[in-house]
Amino acid sequence: MDKYLGKLLDNRYEILQIIGTGGMAVVYKARCHRLNRLVAVKVLKDEFAQDEEFRNRFRAESQAVAILSHPNLVSVYDVSRSNAVEYIVMELIDGMTLKQFMERKGVLTCKEAVHFVTQILKALDHAHEKGIIHRDIKPHNVMLLRDGTIKVTDFGIARFAATQGTLNNEALGSVHYISPEQAKGGNIDTRTDIYSTGVLLYEMITGRLPYEGDTPVSIAVQHINSMPLSPRDINPNIPEALERITMKAMCANINQRYASAEEMLQDLEAFRKNPAIVFDPVPASSETEPTQVVPVVDPENAATTVIPTDNDFEDDLFDEEEERKPKINFMLIGGIIAAIVFISGIIALATTLFGGDEAPELTVPNLLGKSYEEVLENEQYKQFKIVKEDQEHSDLYEKDQIMEQEPNAGESIPENGEILVVISLGSEEIVMENLVNLSEEQAKEKMDLLGIDAEYILEESDTVPEGYVIRTEPADGAKITEDTNVKIFVSGSNESAMVPVPHLIGMSVEDATDELASVGLKMGTVREVESSREKGTIVYQSVKENTEVERESSINVQVSSGEVPEETQETDSSESENRDEQSTVVQKPTEQKPTQSETTQKPAEQKPTQSETTQKPAEQKPTQSETTQKPAEQKPEEKPAQNETAQVPEQKPEQTAKSRTITIKLPQSPESFTLSAKINGAVVYSGSHHARDGSAVITVYGNGTKDVSIYIDDKLYNEVSVTFD
Repeated sequence: MDKYLGKLLDNRYEILQIIGTGGMAVVYKARCHRLNRLVAVKVLKDEFAQDEEFRNRFRAESQAVAILSHPNLVSVYDVSRSNAVEYIVMELIDGMTLKQFMERKGVLTCKEAVHFVTQILKALDHAHEKGIIHRDIKPHNVMLLRDGTIKVTDFGIARFAATQGTLNNEALGSVHYISPEQAKGGNIDTRTDIYSTGVLLYEMITGRLPYEGDTPVSIAVQHINSMPLSPRDINPNIPEALERITMKAMCANINQRYASAEEMLQDLEAFRKNPAIVFDPVPASSETEPTQVVPVVDPENAATTVIPTDNDFEDDLFDEEEERKPKINFMLIGGIIAAIVFISGIIALATTLFGGDEAPELTVPNLLGKSYEEVLENEQYKQFKIVKEDQEHSDLYEKDQIMEQEPNAGESIPENGEILVVISLGSEEIVMENLVNLSEEQAKEKMDLLGIDAEYILEESDTVPEGYVIRTEPADGAKITEDTNVKIFVSGSNESAMVPVPHLIGMSVEDATDELASVGLKMGTVREVESSREKGTIVYQSVKENTEVERESSINVQVSSGEVPEETQETDSSESENRDEQSTVVQKPTEQKPTQSETTQKPAEQKPTQSETTQKPAEQKPTQSETTQKPAEQKPEEKPAQNETAQVPEQKPEQTAKSRTITIKLPQSPESFTLSAKINGAVVYSGSHHARDGSAVITVYGNGTKDVSIYIDDKLYNEVSVTFD
């Protein structure tokens, strides 16, 4: 029994159980009694606790992780450096290693691979900014949480970039992911982590490691002198852009790799936005040779390995300052192989002489597809210890059948050796997760991991912040499939909401169009009119600023031609407006125009009338006054207006005028008021209305396009453009 189980470290951390074992430390699940929370406690193994070098290495890890703080890095809560026990207290991760996920999933989709590698690079970028090189990036040191979040762990061999030097005596790091400069024992920098990340990306998208061999040395030599198979040669479905990113990260020449994690992140983001993007090709290294076929090594040997090197031999083999001819490299590789064979012979001889009796080797049977219960009861499998490791869903194997086994069929193990098996739970039933109060981006990540293409719908909410999930259909806990129509409602602006009209007067049409688009409105008709304002600037907008209209509504405008009207025209216009203001209210103002036209055409006949008006003001003023004094009698009734219109038969030239009705939304106050409409200053409608009516429908007459100004109690209320043709 482990001596730490049940112990209380520093009268605070109660050790509950072992959750992992590494090269030089054991990780325990523990409870912090001070804060009453579960934590992970990493304790240096006893066999290394007395070794000053390992103690320094363990302390280097605690020093490294203590200064780091990033969502994709495991948080460190406490560090102990007493003589009694060395340990680090970290957050407890509820998940599995990325290696376990990759073994169960097999080849990852490009979306999954980019999702995971992006988070790893963000963690590395943070560490590199702090001057820390991880030096042991591999899927075993990456934790995957249930929500798809990545946490980089195990800085056991991390080193500060400012203090690192040449590794003369040993090359550290897991040999399948080790960089060429690490294998040589040479100088390293942050690009070392980029190489290992590239190998990890290669493994995710192809389902295999780039280099494999019988011994760590043979694999390390391949990292230095060989070039891996193209990922697309293994999996043709891999996009060319992702292959290029992978191969650039894995360049044996450190100067041809990505210069930083941030640079690789930029290419991954560009690929994510456009999978068809074309990058510049990765330059081929002159130092590489074609990949050679080597025996497959057990993936379990991918643990952190210490590779011994001889300084003199290393200088001959890996001198970066001098170019070597291929012939010399072949000779040296042959020497390595000869040395390996010699050492293997010595080990075999020692085993024969001193190994003693060993249990007989048995061939592992094929258990895939067999019932787990039947295998346990079958006598032919009694020589093995069948251990159920896990249960998973499968579309290939029925419920309770063995879907995976380790070791594989055909391999050899001792009698009574263990065979780990994974039992099928049958076809997978996806359960809808609880996404409420998550951001839209987080919800998309969860749905992507489930393989669900959901529909995202904006919905207004008074309680949920904009951009966060309000609810889902189906709700969380419901069983769904990839074909289920999943709707995720996200807090946001309702597209049908009313929006205020911005101020456009004085703007150019282009600027006004952009301003309208920014609030969800559109530019309507644009008409040029004479104005002394700068040419091309807006002098009129059909809806007054700050008036609320429905989203996607069109706003008509008039722009200045830059031409100033002649003075006589301005005078005539002014006089016409004055006459219109004083005239009796009618419903067909356009019928008055013949009178104005007639005045222009027959000045000799009109002048006496004007003179007569001047000479006899007492006779005409009462008529005008009477009209003004009795608006209540005429305004509500249509007959007086019609009778008055009928008294002007000479207005027939304007009978081509078209009628149009306008619906006016009435204000809520005051309770009653006078509503009037004007065209070019002439009153074309006036009547009493009540706020309770909600809206008023009025009829106006004219030709072409006219701007109708609406007044409430003689105050401008709104402006609309009406097209009569």
